[in-house]
Amino acid sequence: TGSIFNASGVDTALEYILYLCPKFIESFCQLQVEDDDKIGLYSYKVQSTITSRLANTMIQAKMVNNAKRSQHIVFDVQVPKGAFIDNFTMDVNGITFTSSIREKSEARRMYSQAKAKGKAAGIVRSNALDMENFKTEVNVPPGTRIQFELHYQEMIRRKLSSYEHVISMKPGRLAKHMEVDVRIIEPQGLRYVHVPNSLGDHFNGITTISKGEKKAHVSFKPTMAQQRKCPTCSSTAVDGNFVVQYDVNRENTGGELEIFNGYFIHFFAPENLDPLPKNILFVIDVSGSMWGLKMKQTIEAMKAILSELRAADQFSLIDFNHNVRCWRDNLVSATPVQVEDAKKYIQTIHPNGGTNINEALLRATFILNEAQNLGMLDPNSVSMIVLVSDGDPTVGELKLTTIQKNVKQSIKDEFSLFCLGIGFDVDYDFLQRIATDNRGMAQRIFGNQETSAQMKKFYNQVSTPLLKKIQFNYPQESVSDVTQSSFHNYFGGSEIVVAGKVDTENLQHLESIVTATAANAELVMETLRDVEELDGFMKKDKYADPEFTKKLWAYLTVNQMLAERNTAPTAALKRNITKSILQMSLDHHIVTPFTAMLIENSEKDEIMLADQPKDPRRGCCSGQCLSLSPPVSAVSINRVDNDPHFIIYLPKSQRNICFNINSEPGDILNLVSDRGTGVVVNGQLIGAKKAENKKLDTYFGKIGFYFKNKGLKVEINTEKITLKDGSYSIALTWSDTGHIIRKQLLISVKKESNVTITVGEEMSFMVLLHRVWKNHPVNVDFLGIYIPPENQLSPEAHGLIGQFASEPEVYIHHQRPGQIPEKPQATMEVKGNKLTVTRGLQKDYRTDRVYGTNVQCWFVHNSGKGFIDGHYKDYLVPHLYSFLKKP
Repeated sequence: TGSIFNASGVDTALEYILYLCPKFIESFCQLQVEDDDKIGLYSYKVQSTITSRLANTMIQAKMVNNAKRSQHIVFDVQVPKGAFIDNFTMDVNGITFTSSIREKSEARRMYSQAKAKGKAAGIVRSNALDMENFKTEVNVPPGTRIQFELHYQEMIRRKLSSYEHVISMKPGRLAKHMEVDVRIIEPQGLRYVHVPNSLGDHFNGITTISKGEKKAHVSFKPTMAQQRKCPTCSSTAVDGNFVVQYDVNRENTGGELEIFNGYFIHFFAPENLDPLPKNILFVIDVSGSMWGLKMKQTIEAMKAILSELRAADQFSLIDFNHNVRCWRDNLVSATPVQVEDAKKYIQTIHPNGGTNINEALLRATFILNEAQNLGMLDPNSVSMIVLVSDGDPTVGELKLTTIQKNVKQSIKDEFSLFCLGIGFDVDYDFLQRIATDNRGMAQRIFGNQETSAQMKKFYNQVSTPLLKKIQFNYPQESVSDVTQSSFHNYFGGSEIVVAGKVDTENLQHLESIVTATAANAELVMETLRDVEELDGFMKKDKYADPEFTKKLWAYLTVNQMLAERNTAPTAALKRNITKSILQMSLDHHIVTPFTAMLIENSEKDEIMLADQPKDPRRGCCSGQCLSLSPPVSAVSINRVDNDPHFIIYLPKSQRNICFNINSEPGDILNLVSDRGTGVVVNGQLIGAKKAENKKLDTYFGKIGFYFKNKGLKVEINTEKITLKDGSYSIALTWSDTGHIIRKQLLISVKKESNVTITVGEEMSFMVLLHRVWKNHPVNVDFLGIYIPPENQLSPEAHGLIGQFASEPEVYIHHQRPGQIPEKPQATMEVKGNKLTVTRGLQKDYRTDRVYGTNVQCWFVHNSGKGFIDGHYKDYLVPHLYSFLKKP
């Protein structure tokens, strides 16, 4: 058997992938073309139980291969971001695979041993987004019945006065039996339960809700006929989210204490308080990448948001590209006149230029600091900055850690920073870090028609501050391991949750005292609860989770430690926090960034591994995976595409440097030559059908990979993909979707799209196919190659791309207008050379193979002279698998 560690062409930004090849396949997996019509889904069931905001969810699918040959069966479900996966089982014709949680390095060691013995294996890989995908792909013989079952847990957060439980329902086909079963148990009492029509009018009247005082049951059981898009359709209309909304009763201003099994949970969401006045600065990215729909939607949202400011609020606007502009240099009262003037200002914005995030945020903090120093801020007011941006910094300070440090030093402890990241080019991890570091939060929103509504929804979550300086106090001698108990602000419609361990053996009552600043008073709120008050209620309900307090405490504690780790000032502290997270993950059997899930059969001779990548932003090739998602960052990979345009990403300086190579058809260019790892990547050029403007464009028509230590060669051209091992060879065409494995080298082909090559945990590559109209008078089919900078090449690595495995120091300065206004020039110092470079755009075709995605970079002229070592002709090699000659 072989091991599959990737599936390409996924649709979402966070992807868990498991792939199992059956035992009877010999040295590699043969191609299996998917045949959806022959795969039967005879049961699709979701069961979810919510106990005091803790949701335990199980998704189960039962499928059968009705085809007369082996084929893939896929289990692909979305899991809410932030949920902890705690169990996965799979039953293949009575053979059961179960899971266990291990420390990541231990799991990888066991996985490596399984691979070495030729055992089946799998990998889970991820990228950050609002929902995550768990995808399992299994190659099974005819008649095979298979059952998948995934379990996860999450704490449901209160937003805009409602708890919202979201269940993804995308079965992909009609199910003979479909069922969603949600049970809610809330000791506080249920205020209401509502199921919006999120799956569409097609399913009106099918959902049933039965609600009692403290319990509710929601059921959704569409028949196969009801699932059909139309009476004669064979496709399913079930494609979206099933949503349950509810809220609970609140009688005590000091919150609700729930104590059970040695843990307490304190839910705090006071109502009927006057809003605190707020001082708010909107910092809006108006760089060139915001042009079009994103800017239009932002303007629409900002006009609505400005209209909602209260008379007691103060505000101002900052818009920035490579420069920073202020609508007002100081805060002004939100009078109708000022609000209308601000709307007119917003309406005149025209996006262009670069992105100077550092200067914009420092200007905003300066305005707030100055206002406070001059006594212009109400002592009971709340001050905040709301940043809206769609990309990384390209002007001014570019180093993200330095920007984070600058803002942290500049912002007062009284202020909060909230970040909205639009689209997928923005470094969302950075926005999360800088927001968390400054008592705020971040959210990613999509750069589409829904942008305006998403922005307004985000703003509404923070638009009504009711309390500030909230402190939770408990008797120290009776409680321990309490989660965060001091909070900067409390916003209307949300909820603060504190948890801890409590000594119920020696305590009859638990008392809490909450202090906070309200609009017109300093509040002191007391709550007293009998430690056994819940025992009778919980024991009577067969659906309630008896470990809900323990799980909620663990959920809060792990997430708190993950946030602390992100902002830890020293490496030693970060290591200590990592150890604590690891131990918590093992104790509570959950998958986190420091654990992995081993999935194995009872004989333990078939093992799969599920873990997460080191850097979730690397959408293409993080570590040992190659997860190709449309919404990925377009700035974190080295690539050669089109007439060959080289884009070199420099991770340390976080810059893209571009150059073109103007060579002749038939020439073979060396891209990577690494005698240390025995890896060669070469590309052979082909010419266009004829010259245009006295210039014949050239492209890569053939790319060769040589893995000397494995004795394997891979040739990719515009017709087929061939793996050679001595005298043995196997080929797939571009009209196939399938995989080849040999000697732990995986080749994954996505029909008429791309090929990914993964070599163990060390390196990965992607080749993209560009098809053109056959009768086009000029253009020809060609290939592009994408190589992640994380590939573990040796210090001997060279080649047009390989030389940058050891990143050179690059200093870009003296930016000045170019001959074309939108293409400024600058001086770049690199490798002892001073070069004139031009700011421009190149195309990344990973996410959009037709039009490509624009990538900003500094362009080096004269075929990269001065940036690459020597002359480009030094990189010409005689054969497709030749190493570069040593200089």
